[in-house]
Amino acid sequence: MNDRRLLLLGVPLLAGLISLLTVDELPQLLNPEILVVNLAISLLFTTVLWLGTRTIWFALLRYYPRVEQTRRRLWLLAGICLLYTAAATALLMAALHLLIPPYFPLKPPALFRQISFNLIPAVLVLLLYESIRFFQQWEHNVRRAEQLTQAGVQSQLEALQNQLDPHFLFNSLNTLAALIDDANAPAQQFVEQLADVYRYVLLAREKPTVPLAEELAFVETYVALQKTRFRDNLRVTQHIPAGLLTQHVAPLSVQLLVENALKHNVVSQAHPLEVTITAAAEGGYLRVQNSFRARAAGLAPSTGLGLQNIRHRYELLQAPLPVRIEATEATFTVYLPLIG
Repeated sequence: MNDRRLLLLGVPLLAGLISLLTVDELPQLLNPEILVVNLAISLLFTTVLWLGTRTIWFALLRYYPRVEQTRRRLWLLAGICLLYTAAATALLMAALHLLIPPYFPLKPPALFRQISFNLIPAVLVLLLYESIRFFQQWEHNVRRAEQLTQAGVQSQLEALQNQLDPHFLFNSLNTLAALIDDANAPAQQFVEQLADVYRYVLLAREKPTVPLAEELAFVETYVALQKTRFRDNLRVTQHIPAGLLTQHVAPLSVQLLVENALKHNVVSQAHPLEVTITAAAEGGYLRVQNSFRARAAGLAPSTGLGLQNIRHRYELLQAPLPVRIEATEATFTVYLPLIG
């Protein structure tokens, strides 16, 4: 949050208001010297309290940014700001006591009254910053909802445009399976796996996320289809703790990374393509890494749209971590955040 304008306008306005509220009698309003001194003292207190409260607010927001941490953050904010207001008031009172002791006695009742009064601007500052943050989050959520709505409408439109494709494809696959000799088990298995792949694509694109177990099962089927062409030159291994299989990922995101690896790398007996899919309970990421040996001329030029699409989907899903990409001379690695 950029609050420079808020500081430049808010501090003098609040100081002026406090200065007017602390004038005891009407004749004092007509005395310029009293007004200037009163305003200067109010400006001193307001600046110290505002800047200190602002610093505490930003620090706690950095450590507790999530919505579910709001209650803890607000309790800590109230306690720390109370202590800060008391300490800052005591120090300012001590300093002003040296200059004008009659107006700033260091007796406990006077000190308590000043601390109680100074809590008012501190609370106003906190309410102001919390309100601004609330409306910023509300605006962000509205924009995100609009983006998701637009994406949903586009998906529905594409589904309507292609509504004949599923029936045509499945009927064609059934016909093809009937034409294949029963003794040709590999061909039968290939057709069944192809049907499974297309069925998953149709079902998954209607969901914002899918369980990791489902996505990895789909990747296994997809890899089995590709092995018909690449055989042992394509090697995909998975090492996922059982406890993470219930976590969610964006549908087809892992498959897209395997597909990109096949599209842009050499896959041969001399240079097999190695793809490893791993995750650790403490990391919060699913790591998809492939050996890197770029094709002289790929199946299609790389536009980066696939990875850009994955990044955007996880942003819309408000994943707890960002998508990370690391490239070296030997490997290409993408880290997909796991969504609880």
